[in-house]
Amino acid sequence: MMRATAGSTRRAPGIAVWLILFFAPFAARADAPESNPELAPTERHEQIATLVTDFIERSHYRRVDVDDEYSGRILDAYIDALDGNRSYFLQTDIDRFQRYRDQLDDALGREKSLEPAFAIFRVYRERAHRQIRYAIGLLEEEPDFTVDEEFRFDRENAPWARSQEELDEIWRKRVKNDALSLALTDKPWDEVRDILEKRYTRFQTRFEQINSDDVFETFMNSYARTMDPHSSYLSPRNSEEYQIQMSLSYFGIGASLQMEDEYVTVMNIIPGGPAAIDGELEPTDRITAVGQGDDGELVDVIGWRLDDVVQLIRGPAGTTVRLQILPGNSLPGAQETVLSLVRDQVKLEEQAAKSEIVTIPQEGRDWRVGVITVPSFYRDYEAQRDGDRNFTSTTRDVEKLIAELEEEGIDGLIVDLRNNGGGHLTEATALSGLFIDRGPVVQLRDSTGRISVIDDQWKKGVAYDGPLAVLVNRFSASASEIFAAAIQDYERGVVIGQQTFGKGSVQNLYALDRFQRDRSGEGLGQLTLTIGKYYRVTGESTQHRGVDPDITLPSMIDSSEVGESTRETALPWDRIRATRYSAREPLDPTIDLLSSNFEKRLESDPDYDYLLKDIEAAQSMRSRTTVSLRLEERKKERERLQAERLARENPGRRPPNARQKTNSDPGSRPDS
Repeated sequence: MMRATAGSTRRAPGIAVWLILFFAPFAARADAPESNPELAPTERHEQIATLVTDFIERSHYRRVDVDDEYSGRILDAYIDALDGNRSYFLQTDIDRFQRYRDQLDDALGREKSLEPAFAIFRVYRERAHRQIRYAIGLLEEEPDFTVDEEFRFDRENAPWARSQEELDEIWRKRVKNDALSLALTDKPWDEVRDILEKRYTRFQTRFEQINSDDVFETFMNSYARTMDPHSSYLSPRNSEEYQIQMSLSYFGIGASLQMEDEYVTVMNIIPGGPAAIDGELEPTDRITAVGQGDDGELVDVIGWRLDDVVQLIRGPAGTTVRLQILPGNSLPGAQETVLSLVRDQVKLEEQAAKSEIVTIPQEGRDWRVGVITVPSFYRDYEAQRDGDRNFTSTTRDVEKLIAELEEEGIDGLIVDLRNNGGGHLTEATALSGLFIDRGPVVQLRDSTGRISVIDDQWKKGVAYDGPLAVLVNRFSASASEIFAAAIQDYERGVVIGQQTFGKGSVQNLYALDRFQRDRSGEGLGQLTLTIGKYYRVTGESTQHRGVDPDITLPSMIDSSEVGESTRETALPWDRIRATRYSAREPLDPTIDLLSSNFEKRLESDPDYDYLLKDIEAAQSMRSRTTVSLRLEERKKERERLQAERLARENPGRRPPNARQKTNSDPGSRPDS
């Protein structure tokens, strides 16, 4: 059993488990699956399924019985994992699958056969083979881009196709849209056809390479995600890969990826990695092509296996990799950008907290504001265990930075937790102690209902007692929320920004081989399970709702698409009894004054006006589910969007980056 942390907002992995991209000394997987393997459950799969169910029923926070009701939820989640965009299955398939609605719980918990899960997947693979062959056949003739019709690219809530003819029509428009997207880059038809034929052939190959372990892992993750978004299962091969990657012994770009439909999608940016230092690659971005060096050919990777894309991105330290990116909030066929990143290890010094002083002219004087940026909550437990008194930790680093800032002279302090996805609970409570003089910081309730109160871990009074603000956004999660909530509840400082992510749950990782003998000798993998929830000292949970700022700033991050509340199986918000704590005098008068002054300044702030219009444009784009399949109309739309973007810019404003940043935030230095 591994240490529970207050970190990580990553999604659970599916067939293509997310990978943290660093270099490994091999060019391709040695255990690549054979083509067209027989897909069937094994005795080992059924052993794992039974063991996982035992853990879920005994240890998961929900304390559920995996019964017929949960069987139906698992079926729905599995179908969604396979065909979330409703592009392969027919309504008749979905109707036929209902025979399994009350059978999957028996397969999981009573050592019965997992055949229903594999039977569903075999239908999925058969449908995929058929539709891909159909797509390749459509390439024999160039589409007519003058016909006035639309392609529905977002089919998540669309009805299932009721006939093969209806499904073929969906795919005809899909192929036409793929071709039009390439035609928008002025490629001739022969080149477009060649690119798409290779792409669809890769789709076919990817399906042929899926093996029984892949199917089982996808099914088990569908099962785990019916409990909550953060519980997951990793197969032996993927758990070993995960452990190697977490050792930071690879070189690459420092990002975690996952397959979504046919796109390799960025899930997280690792603090201290090349992508984080560069600052351009962002969560939800889709990688459409990869090139080597400064001028190597960009290789189209849409439809590739994640493993193979990873191999293209990995490489020796100091070498350049180029990524062609379709921003996460873009429509199909939108203008892509190319980023150049130099491969390197995650730099530990880049993960560390940093400080600066920002000088703000106001009321006839220059105000000096210290800013401490905390990318994550880290602690070197290995060095601490070895007796190193100078082991690295967030709290120790911030304590030193505060002392240095006060020596230089500051009028106030900002702790910047934007994009901080969490980390070690110990550091969240200890960091709170730098600003709170003794007292509880957070409460923890486990699956048995037992409540533990965790106190301030820093026992030296306070490190800083002056004016304090905490910056947060929607990507501030878990440990960040514990710290921000404590500062807010103790009336110690003002929380500014956007409602935080809302991850108030605790996970444990179980290496299954340690709990049951593996009868096959292949390994049983590992299970991540949600075992508890965090609560503020007021008794309110940070789960689902996160922390509401005292002063709200608009943001390009769409809270309807990002955050715990967007996940269907997220644990609910609730409250328990408040614990005893001693808060300072209410900060309401200060917050009211700050808000009033802020509103007055915004009336004449061109940057703020630009941001609001940018947010409005992005929201309009995100609300669309269809695009035109007329080439001229798409060209006009692209030109219109470009003209609108230029019109939004103030001539006196510093030109923005070429691409819209999906996680840009008002108040980011130095513009604010």
